[in-house]
Amino acid sequence: MVFLLGSSEQSIIPVVPVREGMIFPFTENLLVFGRQKSITAINEALNRDKKIVILMQKNPSINDPRKEDLYQIGVLALIEKTVIGEKGEINALIKGLEKVRVTEFIKESPFFEVKVEKIVDEISSDEEVEAMVKHISMQIKKAINLGKAVDFVFLMNILNIVSPQNFSYQIAMVLDLKESEKQKLLEETNLKKRLMKEVEYINREVKILEIEQNISAKTQKKFEQGMKETFLKEKMKTIEEELGGGEDREIKEMTNKIKKAKMPKDVEEKALKELKRLSKMSQFNPEASYIKTYLDWLTDLPWSVSSPNNVDIKQAEKILNEDHFGLKKIKERILEYLAVMELRKRKEKNQEKKPNQKKEYQPTILCFVGPPGVGKTSIGKSIARALNRKFIKISLGGIRDEAEIRGHRRTYVGALPGRIIQGIKQAGTNNPVFMLDEIDKVGRDYRGDPSAALLEALDPEQNHAFSDHYLEVNFDLSNVFFITTANILDTIPDALLDRLEVIRFPGYTEDEKFNIAKNYLIKKQLLAHSLSPNEARITDEALKIIIRRYTREAGVRELERQIATLFRKIAREIIENKNKSKTIGVSDVPKYLGPYIYSAQIIEEKDKIGIVTGLAWTQAGGDILFIEVAVMPGKGHLTLTGHLGDVMKESCQAALSYIRSRWQIFGLKTNFFNNLDIHVHVPEGAVPKDGPSAGIAITTAMVSALTKKPVRREVGMTGEITLRGRVLEIGGVKEKIIAAHRAGIKTVILPADNKKDLEDIPKYVLKDLRFVFVKHMDEVLKVAIPTFLKKIA
Repeated sequence: MVFLLGSSEQSIIPVVPVREGMIFPFTENLLVFGRQKSITAINEALNRDKKIVILMQKNPSINDPRKEDLYQIGVLALIEKTVIGEKGEINALIKGLEKVRVTEFIKESPFFEVKVEKIVDEISSDEEVEAMVKHISMQIKKAINLGKAVDFVFLMNILNIVSPQNFSYQIAMVLDLKESEKQKLLEETNLKKRLMKEVEYINREVKILEIEQNISAKTQKKFEQGMKETFLKEKMKTIEEELGGGEDREIKEMTNKIKKAKMPKDVEEKALKELKRLSKMSQFNPEASYIKTYLDWLTDLPWSVSSPNNVDIKQAEKILNEDHFGLKKIKERILEYLAVMELRKRKEKNQEKKPNQKKEYQPTILCFVGPPGVGKTSIGKSIARALNRKFIKISLGGIRDEAEIRGHRRTYVGALPGRIIQGIKQAGTNNPVFMLDEIDKVGRDYRGDPSAALLEALDPEQNHAFSDHYLEVNFDLSNVFFITTANILDTIPDALLDRLEVIRFPGYTEDEKFNIAKNYLIKKQLLAHSLSPNEARITDEALKIIIRRYTREAGVRELERQIATLFRKIAREIIENKNKSKTIGVSDVPKYLGPYIYSAQIIEEKDKIGIVTGLAWTQAGGDILFIEVAVMPGKGHLTLTGHLGDVMKESCQAALSYIRSRWQIFGLKTNFFNNLDIHVHVPEGAVPKDGPSAGIAITTAMVSALTKKPVRREVGMTGEITLRGRVLEIGGVKEKIIAAHRAGIKTVILPADNKKDLEDIPKYVLKDLRFVFVKHMDEVLKVAIPTFLKKIA
């Protein structure tokens, strides 16, 4: 016998919070309880009278709800049967008894326990209620016919109507509702209003099921139509074959495409042969799609499509000057190249070309070499604009697979041509300007050597018959204007480098950076940040400060980024109505860009012993290098610090050997080195340094430290030294001299063989410097340490 609450009675009962599975009065449902609080409450109820209160959580995502997380109205239920699951959870068959309201929470731990009072529904029985019950019954049957899944027990309870109230709660259990909607139905005490809501919910559910069935029917119809069309096509093909009919429509279209492509004769024969194979295949044959793709590639390539080869030298020069400041020698070389092309074109017009005649002039492949940000890629775009040709760029950095260049064999699934053929197709012409960027960063591994695959493409003697593994036919690349770029030449294989004409891009001088920024970068960034020249200005002095104190590079990328930072901040001020326009002066630069990033390297304040100013070349341009030597009592050890490379360490050892071999001239004792330790250090120890060009600077510093004679502070030097004291030629002269000029050096010592390199130095730099060209170390010491002048003489 089940005990029920009276309308005014209250009892203390355990509570089980639920997230999703809900129960209503007069209904049964199988619920699973896995949380510790719920299991404890179930066990307590089983020890008492098997009654519990089911309360819905407001937020299902809360794992350990508190009393404020639970609704106040729930269901008093009876635990009819329980089964313990494999993981300790309790599967319980729960029967709803009556609707209750929580009046007081007695405790929250180890489980909820509450006082509740019964809620009595307002039950009315009239024609409207009866009509709603019948309507809902019909809609439920309709929903089941449309595919709604309803438990058999619930279905039998619905069909066997006991009372409208019981029917209402049974319907609430089977409706597809959100948890909040179920709670609203439970809280509704007026039977008629609850039935109205249920009519609305069942109508909505039936409507959704009808839409789903309609979509499913349309999809099935499309699928059947597709199958029907495929069947009919195959049937038509069979009938045509039986009657000796013509080719399939697709075959005819492909035949026309092959003829329109104007391929070379051998390529056209290959294409027609593959087309014949395709015509004999079923369209269900997997190989048919591969052949179609292959034929599409052959027909889409620009075998006979060329851009007009109009070369106007004056116009080309104008375009190069518009797009780039400086780079005089590079521009001259490009214009010479274009002039030869135009001259060859004119002579070919006047001469009758014989069949299979080889081109007498084979264009060279240009290789632009220089540090990042000096305009190698952008000048390639300018060349294409000057020639009125298409521009294609592919980056070779990090490529390790030979197939990226030559393509994959057609035997592989997903095979494609290599990047060169893909670029030609993208260009749509057979004579684009084709830039192979970062050729010095091509790698190699077990998949082959991509740089070796480039040998054929970049060889003017044989690229008229370039073979791609995918195409299996030759493509003429002799009309393509190939340009390669690199930062260094050391990593490019000799065989590939031999095919390239190297054009070196030096780093920009401070004056060149200033002009580039003023004439190009500022205009570009004003446009990029939607600013007008009246809204944002940078004074010349401020621009020079940015160049000197916020950038240290050979190119202008970092300079452009700093200018962009200024304009972003000005744009924000304009939007916030702080300024209508802004002129950036010297004092404003630190406010916008922060403290100076780089210190202005200047020479020492006075002549010092054992300290020499050397000149260095880096990928970021020229720089000065202070070389310090300390002598101390010891046992003849030479210590080298400052992150020096192997070549620079060998220069230090060669310098010491030179000094020891001439100990008498320098006034040293015979065995002076046995009782001394020499320490050579190059500051900024975290920066790697290498190369032989610091040889004479290291030797001078050692001589100064050993003889206690100071070195002239305004003298900078660079040059390689031999054991006999000969001074050898070095590189990077332009960058080194500009760095010396920037640091305030007055006299520069250079190897005599480098005198020719002064032609590239700006005149304003040459005026401020005195150059001394030397062939032997004795000449260096006469200039750097004047007190040795008589001894050496």
